[in-house]
Amino acid sequence: MQKDENLEEKDTGTNLEQDASTQEKVSEQEKASEHIEALKQKIKELEESNLRTHADFENVKKRLAREKDSALDYAYEAFAKDLLSVVDALERALESANEAKQESIATGISLTLDNLLKVLGKHGVSKISCEGEFNPTLHDGIMHEVNEAKKDGEISRVLQVGYIYKDRVLRPAMVSITKN
Repeated sequence: MQKDENLEEKDTGTNLEQDASTQEKVSEQEKASEHIEALKQKIKELEESNLRTHADFENVKKRLAREKDSALDYAYEAFAKDLLSVVDALERALESANEAKQESIATGISLTLDNLLKVLGKHGVSKISCEGEFNPTLHDGIMHEVNEAKKDGEISRVLQVGYIYKDRVLRPAMVSITKN
């Protein structure tokens, strides 16, 4: 009987060891499952962060491309603005030659002025229209005049021609505005 009791004690001890081992395995599996869930959550967060970073990068890339295109489009703006003084000087010389009745000089100046204006036009520079209503974005109102032939607020006289480069004002036209 002694043997039976020893066997029972061994079986009970073995059962206890197996229960403890099973509980440890279950506990380890729960810990592993929690760890896996935490890792899955971390992967999801990193994927979202990666997507946001990629979208931000694409936005910056597009903005820089737009800025580069704009800079290239308007690279000659300062140069064109500087040439306007040459156009003004040629226009004054043409007026002077016409007043002095120097037809050959006037013709030469006129051809030079026309060629310069064609070249400027070819590169996006054009005169501002000074017909009709005063537009403060295009015209610089210097003074008021009484002019019965025009309505109030219309441009009565152009004092200096204005120019546009593509869609930007290089120099506003200086005008006199009708005020009756």
